[in-house]
Amino acid sequence: MDRIERMISSYLDHLAVERGLSANTVAGYRRDLRRYAEYLGDEGIDEPAMITPAVITGFAASLAEGVPEPDHDRNAGDQKPAQEQKTTQDQKPTQDQKPMWRHPPLVQSSSARALAAVRGVHKFAAEEAITADNPAARITPPKPPRRLPKALPLDAVQALLAAPGTETPAALRDTALLELLYGTGGRISEIVGLDVDELSGLLTDPDEVGGLRVIGKGNKERFVPLGRYAKKAVADYLVRGRPELARRGRGAPALLLNARGGRLSRQGAWLILQQTAERAKINSDISPHTLRHSFATHLLDGGADVRVVQELLGHASVTTTQIYTLVTVDHLREVYLTSHPRAR
Repeated sequence: MDRIERMISSYLDHLAVERGLSANTVAGYRRDLRRYAEYLGDEGIDEPAMITPAVITGFAASLAEGVPEPDHDRNAGDQKPAQEQKTTQDQKPTQDQKPMWRHPPLVQSSSARALAAVRGVHKFAAEEAITADNPAARITPPKPPRRLPKALPLDAVQALLAAPGTETPAALRDTALLELLYGTGGRISEIVGLDVDELSGLLTDPDEVGGLRVIGKGNKERFVPLGRYAKKAVADYLVRGRPELARRGRGAPALLLNARGGRLSRQGAWLILQQTAERAKINSDISPHTLRHSFATHLLDGGADVRVVQELLGHASVTTTQIYTLVTVDHLREVYLTSHPRAR
């Protein structure tokens, strides 16, 4: 392992152990830094001391431009005539037809994330005296455009929550999953990570709003509500759905189980949401985070304080939560313009 790889490996260990970032977050940093290491290798750089601000700027440019496969850099004289390269629509690609990109161009937000990983590893290396200085100190990542979170209208949420039904163990599980996502505003990883023991004592009185503690980003624990609808959906699933699913597995402690009796994965939950949205005739793009956005937006529409919503979502800074206030201001403006007799 060369010094650049050791520097990156030490940084990833720091993120996982000392900063307590989730495995998914660390995996994202690892992918971005692997691409950075490949770029440095292509440039003939094998020592951290050889990295300059210009090198990092060049890497940033490669993120936006992409890295083509070496075969696509061949001279035109080495290529076959155009007539020989053409294939009919029914022909399968041959082994010689390789993908165009080794690394495709990234959108601005992904480029900014990758560059943030590079800035982080160099700052860490300088602070730990792995390198003498920080060549990324003055590199500024591109500022991604501000995108308003997408929230579903309340009637669409209600149609979505009613779509799974309660006829089968899987339907009961799907209803519990969706009620938990919308009823708590939890991240998908937090919801599928719940164990049965974490809900003990919360389901005895279905009419009383209980509380649930979840572990969020950075291993931070927070309290989230568990309202009447979510409690009923979970209680029904535990009585009539989970036992049947659990019989197919090996005694997983997970609350939400897949068809084989193991813990439901994030990908499995995403697929359930997509299929349920189709049944509910929701045509807009939807993901588990859509329900989290809807949770926050509907709370603010109902008059909740932004700092309360911040705590419920587990945001480290209220600035992150304030983006939802832009959505509700637009909603208020629309209501005013359509409802007030002298608005126009």
